[in-house]
Amino acid sequence: MKWPEDITESRKIQEILKKKVKIIPFKGHPFFIAGVDAAFSGRKVIGVTSLYKYPELIPIEDAYAIMEVSFPYIPGFLSFREGPAILKALNKLKIKPDLILFDGQGIAHPGGIGIATHIGVLLDIPTIGCAKSKLVGEYKEPGIKKGEWSPLKYKDKTVGVVLRTREKIRPVFVSPGHRIDLKESIEIILGCITRYRIPEPLRRADIISKKVKKEL
Repeated sequence: MKWPEDITESRKIQEILKKKVKIIPFKGHPFFIAGVDAAFSGRKVIGVTSLYKYPELIPIEDAYAIMEVSFPYIPGFLSFREGPAILKALNKLKIKPDLILFDGQGIAHPGGIGIATHIGVLLDIPTIGCAKSKLVGEYKEPGIKKGEWSPLKYKDKTVGVVLRTREKIRPVFVSPGHRIDLKESIEIILGCITRYRIPEPLRRADIISKKVKKEL
């Protein structure tokens, strides 16, 4: 696909994609889960993906792609800046993931179409956003124990949850992206947690993106 280079065209694309979003129960069981992350180095964007066998959480393969940045930094339109490199990295995987985790938002986004939703609709694959910070909405702090959560509400609608992945550690912001619902999004994220706050596939993708950036 051709990626837009200005905000007017980008808004139109978001509106088109938004109509195709499906927040529905996940069908079957995800055997392979990919985590994706992006990093920037000057005018280059690095898209990284790490594929894991689930629920065993065994790393299977990693892939990355480096591209020239073609879209300006505009809050709410990060998909157009990171998306091309992420898609290129995903295309390099030998095994197609059943579900993809994103270091970013799903429907918890001003336009209802964060990067997890955007890429999920483009690929028509189940996706979940798991962000370290809030983009939109209001919430009450969840309980301190692992697995406790509170709803994230935006414009009188629950768009995600604030989830405690480790006891007494800062929560993460989870929102369904596409072809999965909120209940299953929570289950999958908790199923990908080991000793750390961040799900393992995302943690590995983040480590690799930093390594590639350093090498650049």
